Amino acid sequence: MRELLTSAGLLIDFSDFLGAVEHNPMSEADLVRDAQRGDTAAFEELYRLHVSKIYGLCLRMCSNPAKAEDLTQEAFVRAWQKLGSFRRQSSFSTWLHRLAVNLVLGNLRSTGRWESSLTAIDSLPERGDGGASAKPEIAVDLERAISQLPPQARLVFVLHDIEGYKHREIAGLCDLAVGTSKAHLHRARKQLREVLKR
Repeated sequence: MRELLTSAGLLIDFSDFLGAVEHNPMSEADLVRDAQRGDTAAFEELYRLHVSKIYGLCLRMCSNPAKAEDLTQEAFVRAWQKLGSFRRQSSFSTWLHRLAVNLVLGNLRSTGRWESSLTAIDSLPERGDGGASAKPEIAVDLERAISQLPPQARLVFVLHDIEGYKHREIAGLCDLAVGTSKAHLHRARKQLREVLKR
């Protein structure tokens, strides 16, 4: 993977961008247009704008920081490769988000196993985009509780309650019945309540 990123000129030190978003006066639409024309600087700015959210999504879905980094990098490589197919029917962030979700799900399917490793709290991304009124220790407790969910329950919980997918969409993405998706969500919420009461 590193060779592919290096040869494409897209290997960027991942740690430089987590939590550090620079604001560019260009609009996202301008950056996308320029990146579609081959401007790597514009694509690098799109990377900076979205890397922490995509990494957080990947981490919550796979609960493995190293794998989340790899999947995040792969998501951006695929985004660069498929940028010409972006038709602006939705926002770039929505398109990138869907691409990352599909990539993580494909990876989980191809490995044939749902990882259940726990995420170290020190490795959790900073959540600068929401919950300003939430206490940091509550956010960390919730992240820890989510990482302890069984893999499929965690996946359905993240997609439904955090990312806003409908059960019908989750069922299609994960090859589950709608009822199974609902059952996983119920199980996840019940386990989260129990863990957070402690």
